[in-house]
Amino acid sequence: MGNRHEHAHPAVQIQRQPHPRQHQHRPGSAAAFRWSIILNSALSGLQLAIGLAFGSLALIGDAVHNLGDVAGLLFGWGAERLSARPPTTRFTYGYGRSTQLASLINAVLILMASAVVIVEGLQRLREPVAVVGIPVAVAAAVGIAVNLGSARLFGSDHSHDLNRRAAVVHLLTDAAVSAAVLVSALLVHLTGWNWLDAATAIGVGLAVAWSGWQLLREALVIALDAVPAGIDLAEVDRMLHQLPGVLDVHHLHVWGMSTSQNAMTAHLKRRPGSIDDMDLLHEAKQRLAELGIAHSTIQLEPPEGV
Repeated sequence: MGNRHEHAHPAVQIQRQPHPRQHQHRPGSAAAFRWSIILNSALSGLQLAIGLAFGSLALIGDAVHNLGDVAGLLFGWGAERLSARPPTTRFTYGYGRSTQLASLINAVLILMASAVVIVEGLQRLREPVAVVGIPVAVAAAVGIAVNLGSARLFGSDHSHDLNRRAAVVHLLTDAAVSAAVLVSALLVHLTGWNWLDAATAIGVGLAVAWSGWQLLREALVIALDAVPAGIDLAEVDRMLHQLPGVLDVHHLHVWGMSTSQNAMTAHLKRRPGSIDDMDLLHEAKQRLAELGIAHSTIQLEPPEGV
C-alpha cells in the first residue's frame, strides 16, 4: 500500500505498563547473577584441582565449562545492568540490545568449551590415563548441587528473557554434565575401565555443543530483528485489522528491543470520523500489550484520495 505522509496524522506513542510477558530488570536478578558467579568460581577451582590431581579429563572438562559459565554469567549480569540504564540522546532506545549481545557471546563460549573437551577426550581415548574415581565422584556431586542451586536463584520466569535463560541453560547443562561425570567416576572405580572417563568427556562435550548451538541460533535470530518467539505476527495483523474503522494495515514490523522487551511499528489506514484517533490508539495499545508488545508506534492515515 502506498504511504501518504502528506495526509497522515503524526505517529503517537503511548507508554503503558509492561505486560507480564515482558519482564523488566529486577533487583533479584543481580543477587542471582552474583551468587552464581561466586559459587561457580569456587566450584571450577575445586574441580580443576581434583581433576588434575586424580587424572579425570571428564572432571577437567566440567571445570572448563564452569569457567565458561562464570564468564558468561559476568557478561549476562553486566548486560542486564546496562540494559536498565535510561536512553540517551545517542542511544535513544537505551541499552537493551546489550542483553542480546551477551546471549550471543555466551553461546560462542559454550561452543568453544565443548570443542576443547571433545578434542581432549578423543586424544585420551587413544591413550587412557588412570583415574581415581572416588574424589572425582565427590567433586562431581558438589557440581550438581552448586549448579542446581544457582539455577534456582533465577526463579521460575527466566523463560521470558533470553539473557537470563542463557544463564540458566549454562547452569542446568553443567548439572547434567556433573551427573555424567559422577556416574563415570563411580563406574571407573568399580570396573577399572579408565577409557570410560574419556568417553564421558566426549559425550559431555557433544551435549554442551548442542545446547550452545541452540542458544546461538536463537541469539542470531534476535540479533537479525526477527519477530520474537511468542509473538504471532499474523495474530497481530489480524487484531489491528479488527480495530474500529481500520481499513488496512501496512508497514507492520515487530522486533525485540532486548531479550525481554518487544516493539512494533505499523501504519493504520482508517475511515475518518469512525472513531476518535486517541480512542483508537488507546485500544490498539491495550490489545498489543495483551499480545506481549508494550512498546509500539502507530501511524494513522486516511483512505486514498482523502
